Amino acid sequence: MAAQFVRYTPDVEDDDPNFDQSLQTVIDKTESFIAESVQAGGTGQALRDAHAKGYGLVRGEVEILDGLPPEYAQGIYATPGTHDALIRFSNGSPHTGADARLGSATGLALKIFDIPGPTLLEDEPDTGTFDYANINGPIFFCNTIEHYLFIQELFLNAPSYFSQGRPGAHRFFTDFVTGKGTLEQDSWAWDEFLAFLRLSKILPVNVLLSSYWTMGAVRHGDYIAKVRITPDPSAAAAVVRRDIDPASAPEVFRPALQAELQERPYAFDIQVQLCTDLERMPVEDTTVEWPEQLSPSVTVARLRLPQQDISGPENLAKMDALSFTPWRVTAEHAPLGNIMRARKEVYRHSSIERHRLNDQPRTEPRSADEVLGPPR
Repeated sequence: MAAQFVRYTPDVEDDDPNFDQSLQTVIDKTESFIAESVQAGGTGQALRDAHAKGYGLVRGEVEILDGLPPEYAQGIYATPGTHDALIRFSNGSPHTGADARLGSATGLALKIFDIPGPTLLEDEPDTGTFDYANINGPIFFCNTIEHYLFIQELFLNAPSYFSQGRPGAHRFFTDFVTGKGTLEQDSWAWDEFLAFLRLSKILPVNVLLSSYWTMGAVRHGDYIAKVRITPDPSAAAAVVRRDIDPASAPEVFRPALQAELQERPYAFDIQVQLCTDLERMPVEDTTVEWPEQLSPSVTVARLRLPQQDISGPENLAKMDALSFTPWRVTAEHAPLGNIMRARKEVYRHSSIERHRLNDQPRTEPRSADEVLGPPR
């Protein structure tokens, strides 16, 4: 069975000679946006440059399953057991405000505690934490740090485009496809633009009912994978507040999440989809959805959310003081591909600048209780 899965080797990733230069430009723009967001963001706080608005910080428990096939029992999933966890649900926009103006792209960031082994972050190798930063779509709309140079600028300035109605939207679309006029016509960003359109058409639902994917490929020990956090069917069936109407009130996602967790526990499955074909399941092209018929997603762990109360401003304050990054993982789970590599330093610099401006200590917690207090 193992022979059908592509084994990880360093050459599955492409080299980009301009990577470091482009990365520094993105870091500079990110830090500038975060600094300006203290005044421009409307909250008096420095904001994240993506997923700026959080919907709640939730206590959880991850159970790594026993008896997994050896191809799936890799890295942290090779050792069955139970770990405390924290989950941050968020909107994908770099802006805050009423849910109706932010769109339906949402995220699930997961922090798992008591994971042995050094992380891939050189400045915090021994935190014992392991993060996922997943989005509610199986594809992403940016493949390279070079393209992120103009895509980031478009999204940071999206309100000024779309506030001008259809002409503004047309300019946004044109600037996206053409790279703001920097791309040759044969290299226009059609695949990335079409991926953006697909993600922009996601229907708004309770965040508990979405599935959340790693934005790109990751190592899975000896193999290559994407990881999906998807609702447990029986838990999803019990959700009462299912469809969300962002036009009905300024805040719709957080109240629905809060009410469900006050009434009942919830559960997700953590699933791994192993790569079987680098042509049809590419590492460097995040706009391609990996076909389930080539390699189905297999459940390797359960994420359980106990019944809890996440109401109150203190929950949001504790949530915003945390840091999540796809690079706070062990080497067996390293993110792969150009845009995933870029996230390492962009996320790190973003977190450092945001915590500095907000006068927040930037330290990794050692347990969920340290952040939320003991369960009541």
